[in-house]
Amino acid sequence: MKLKKVWLFLAAFMLANPAKAELQIDVSGAMRDPMPIAFPEMIHDGFFVGQYARKIRDVVMADLERSGLFKIIDDNSYIQEFSSMDQEPNFVDWKAINAQALVQSSVVENGNNLRVEFRLWDVFAENQMKGQSFTTTKDNWRRIAHVMADAIYERLTGEKGYFDTRIVYVSESGPATRRVKRLAIMDQDGENHKFLTSGSSLVLTPRFSPNLQQITYMSYSGNTPRVYLLDIETGKQTLLGNFPGMTFAPRFSPDSSKVLLSYASGGKTNIYEMDLKTRTSKRLTWGNAIDTSPSYSPDGSQIVFNSDRGGNQQLYVMNADGSDVKRISFGSGRYATPVWSPRGDYIAFTKMAGGQFYIGVMYPDGSGERLLASGYLVEAPTWSPNGRVLMYFRQEAGGRRSSAPVKLYTIDLTGYNERQIITPADASDPAWSPLLP
Repeated sequence: MKLKKVWLFLAAFMLANPAKAELQIDVSGAMRDPMPIAFPEMIHDGFFVGQYARKIRDVVMADLERSGLFKIIDDNSYIQEFSSMDQEPNFVDWKAINAQALVQSSVVENGNNLRVEFRLWDVFAENQMKGQSFTTTKDNWRRIAHVMADAIYERLTGEKGYFDTRIVYVSESGPATRRVKRLAIMDQDGENHKFLTSGSSLVLTPRFSPNLQQITYMSYSGNTPRVYLLDIETGKQTLLGNFPGMTFAPRFSPDSSKVLLSYASGGKTNIYEMDLKTRTSKRLTWGNAIDTSPSYSPDGSQIVFNSDRGGNQQLYVMNADGSDVKRISFGSGRYATPVWSPRGDYIAFTKMAGGQFYIGVMYPDGSGERLLASGYLVEAPTWSPNGRVLMYFRQEAGGRRSSAPVKLYTIDLTGYNERQIITPADASDPAWSPLLP
């Protein structure tokens, strides 16, 4: 599954009035009203290229609106029409419909390639905030739309986008007693769906590398738990090893050179670190407890994990060499599946308390715990690469004869804007990729 290249050409900034305040969304605070953006039809020439123009624009608008930070103003209220990228906005017309930002864009056909250009305008300051163009093959139009959405998102929020990314997850089908679980991959919006395994063997807990298009996952071929490393771009798969008693796939180190894993032996479970080049392992925890679900901090200096060493399943942080273990969760209930934010500011987790499951976040020292989502079963949080959005799976209570559907959802750090990601079948154990290269 080789990635197709997108060539980017950065246009010059035009700051006509630098004395005015810069238009930007503060994404660090509480939920706020979405920023109104005007996004007229993309300028194009001809029916055929017009089809690409409509599809690209639809994907960009859907990405921006799905973030919860932007609202696209209805086309019917637009006063000015653009016929050329050289045509400057009539800002009075855009102010009249309360647009704060304006996207002016075009698509040009060049043989088998498309050249997409956009200009992002601050309507009230009457400045061009960003100008950029992209060239790629026609069959790569969807990816170019995600790249364009990321560029707009980054300029208006000051942080990296997350739209040009993919999700790998476990696709589930069949009755509860004979569940078929296949590895699947899709764009973050649920499109471009593909199966990576046949379903002949049970697969569990895929994990994405933080800076490579690689995943680890567990497979129970022949009822033996094996961990595989799969390169998404080339399709090359290698066996990391057989790990009896293992229930979670390993997690990568920030530089993707090592993985953390845990497996059971003699009634206890400990955490190990494996060097992917030498395939040698180093034990990090000791004792009679069940230590599992380890996750590195973004700088690789610390590891968060869950353990019952205190008599109840709680979250702990230790140095990367296994020293200086500290408990960080002290709320009621049990805590599991911790994963460090790519920004390092939060640790996400699953919590079980009062007969409910919760997805929550806390600071790395354990303070500031906030619960973002709850349900009969919500589990397995994974971070978007910019650390603003979480994805997880949700299942409601099932009936007496069948289990309830299992679905993927996203929610942002404010605890608002929960959205379902549509998949062909049931879906669990999501893992979010880094931005595509």
